[in-house]
Amino acid sequence: MADRADGTSHEVVEVGAAAASAYTGLDLSHLPAVYVLPAHVALSDLHEIEHQLARSGASLTYDIREARLILGTISKPRRAKFELQAAKVHFKDIDPSSLSKAGVNNQSILEEAELETPPKKKLKLQETETQSTTDGSTSIEHQNTSTVVSETEADTDAGAEPLSQLSISQAPTSPTVDSSPPPKEPTLPQTQADFGGRIKVVNLAWLEDSLRLGKPQDLQKYLVYEAELLPSNTASVTPEPLAAAPRVGKSSPTACESSQTKSNELKSVLERANAEAASKPKPRAYFSRAFKRDRISAAAKRDFTGRSFTSTTAQDPHSRPPHLLRQTTSEYEEGVSGSLPPMPDWVLQNKIYSCQRATPLTSPNDAFIAQLKEIKLARLLTNDEIGVRAYSTSIASIAAYPYAIQTTSEILALPGCDHKIAHLFHEWQTSPDHRIQAVKDIENDPTLKCLRLFYDIWGVGATTAREFYYDKQWRDLDDIVEFGWSSLSRVQQIGVKYYDEFLLKLPRAEVESIANIVTRHARKVVDERIEYIIVGGYRRGKPESGDVDLILSHPDQSATAGLVDKVVRSLEKEDWITHTLILNLTNTKRGQETLPYFSNTKGAGFDTLDKALVVWQDQAYPGKGDTDEHGKPTKKNPNPHRRVDIIISPWRTVGCAVAGWTSGTTFQRDLRRYAKRVKGWKFDSSGVRERGTGKWIDLEGWTDPQTRCTDWKEAERRVFEGMGLEYYEPWDRCTG
Repeated sequence: MADRADGTSHEVVEVGAAAASAYTGLDLSHLPAVYVLPAHVALSDLHEIEHQLARSGASLTYDIREARLILGTISKPRRAKFELQAAKVHFKDIDPSSLSKAGVNNQSILEEAELETPPKKKLKLQETETQSTTDGSTSIEHQNTSTVVSETEADTDAGAEPLSQLSISQAPTSPTVDSSPPPKEPTLPQTQADFGGRIKVVNLAWLEDSLRLGKPQDLQKYLVYEAELLPSNTASVTPEPLAAAPRVGKSSPTACESSQTKSNELKSVLERANAEAASKPKPRAYFSRAFKRDRISAAAKRDFTGRSFTSTTAQDPHSRPPHLLRQTTSEYEEGVSGSLPPMPDWVLQNKIYSCQRATPLTSPNDAFIAQLKEIKLARLLTNDEIGVRAYSTSIASIAAYPYAIQTTSEILALPGCDHKIAHLFHEWQTSPDHRIQAVKDIENDPTLKCLRLFYDIWGVGATTAREFYYDKQWRDLDDIVEFGWSSLSRVQQIGVKYYDEFLLKLPRAEVESIANIVTRHARKVVDERIEYIIVGGYRRGKPESGDVDLILSHPDQSATAGLVDKVVRSLEKEDWITHTLILNLTNTKRGQETLPYFSNTKGAGFDTLDKALVVWQDQAYPGKGDTDEHGKPTKKNPNPHRRVDIIISPWRTVGCAVAGWTSGTTFQRDLRRYAKRVKGWKFDSSGVRERGTGKWIDLEGWTDPQTRCTDWKEAERRVFEGMGLEYYEPWDRCTG
């Protein structure tokens, strides 16, 4: 039986009603199996909701197809149907008029159930997984990261079957003969046990109000969607009955012969069963996205609990607390005498957003910052999102501090730096080799080494790296190629193929050369008024870059519609581009308007502009064109493959695009946070909108032709001015 990440069985979780309701005062034991949709719910909140349901006696399931009551943060029937379809639940719409005819009243069911003694044993859900669709049913597979999907994971080494999410009642059992009457189970009214063969999707506010008021509320008031479940059309196989054994009498065979006969009969049955199983398609094991996420998170937590580089909240409770900071006499005298440098204004004014201060490319505290970055990366790989944000804030604050830090009191004065950062600085400062023990542990940890290896693959983030390690059980690039090549996306396959080449840095001269070639082709397919801006680390002044980020724009807005497709095609004709991995026309398809505030676009993140992610290879090398007697090239192109991002921005919001793509990650994040919390706006690379009304905010003066920007640098300055921020040069936005 599969175990869930928190140790509970992967079956319907049942808690005695009397014991459970003693915790919350709410008794939900009368409800059928309940499932909580993970979409738009934070992981910590999801666990808390499930915990509250379990404590209230609800029958909690982690398979949506076992559920009859589904709770989620959704309010539209269309979204509810989409979630059911994505999970392969077979259902059909019901006539709204039939609700009243059916006489189903949720409130009366709840009141009736409160008067009855809770049954000692829950009714088992007998629904089995369907593989095909009957007339009128809806069963559609979607590839969407926000919904539950089906996956097949086979362990080819061990030959073991993957974990199944089927309940006990669905597991195949060998036929047995039992002459005793079946046990009599307590029954519930059908409408109470399974809603009369229907499934209800209810807004999560129902649970919140029920907990607040101390009793179950009327489900009908919170009902989003209700459907009729369709029976499974998977044919069940009835095993052939065994031939009656001969009665033992005077002429019966000896004990040895009887045993041999039974053995032959059993062998014959097993052979028939194996042949029958081999002729049928192998069923796909179903893993909900939430279940897989919890299982991987639990495995990572077990691996890293108590480590020096993990959060103190996740460490062993019996571990020794950190030592108190001790201030030496010299530190005290320095503080009293005022020998420390004066604090910058942003420190005295406690400006918490990194977009409110200058952060240069180099800092007098770079050695300490490098140690903090190693810990931040470890937090990212171990699924500590809160820790990643906290370290990002601290690093940006220390990087902006213009003096070499001498005491822990300076650390504590910086916005975003707490006692933990001060402890780390004290350890770093007093260490003979100026290294933090947590960083040493990170460098020597074999699991982190493997996660870092996967994380450095182009197209693989921290979540996918953990999936490779814990779920797929891969340990190096050879494992990926041998056991999982076909399961990788095309971007990931290219990332593995050119792994070593993509880790090579690009000097500034090569970045400029690539940008000039792309611009030449863009001007060839449009005209000479194409403007280009090299953004990313290059514009911030880095001597080397990991890839090339290039924005193209044009004063005529119509010229940028579909431009990225034309440029890529032109470059491919001359073989500059070896692989086009992603080609998005998102902005063109919405008329090059700023991303709507109420948008259905998912996974877009900060950027929703037209863009192409391509693999580039310089075509100039010695001996190019030399061939042998058969006309085959004698030399292979030795130039490394490079990653190039080509971004297209309409001129009306080019300042937002340049500001976003130029700034460091934390600076960019704080631009969005500042716009949201201070201005009440939504800011991304396609422009700014008001959160209340969704109205576009024209920060760059596009609306009035008299004030329209003629220079993209001026447009970027207007973005800062319009947000009430001081403009900082690109080399002062190096927050990391």
